[in-house]
Amino acid sequence: MAHPKARLTPFGRRLLVRRVRDEGRPVAHIAAAMGVSRQCAHRWLARFDEEGEAGLFDWSSRPLRSPTQTAPE
Repeated sequence: MAHPKARLTPFGRRLLVRRVRDEGRPVAHIAAAMGVSRQCAHRWLARFDEEGEAGLFDWSSRPLRSPTQTAPE
């Protein structure tokens, strides 16, 4: 599930990747048409290149570690 305020859902991100990679259209034009910045579009493209389809889904916002976490006792 996408973040509630996210401009693009995973479907939209997949569409962005397909239009840029498969159709060869300019990133700036696709980003403008989809209502996101070029930086955002490049970020999704990089995540897709690195992780494939899984990279188009939101990451968890949970921290990997909490050094100042209260002890379980």
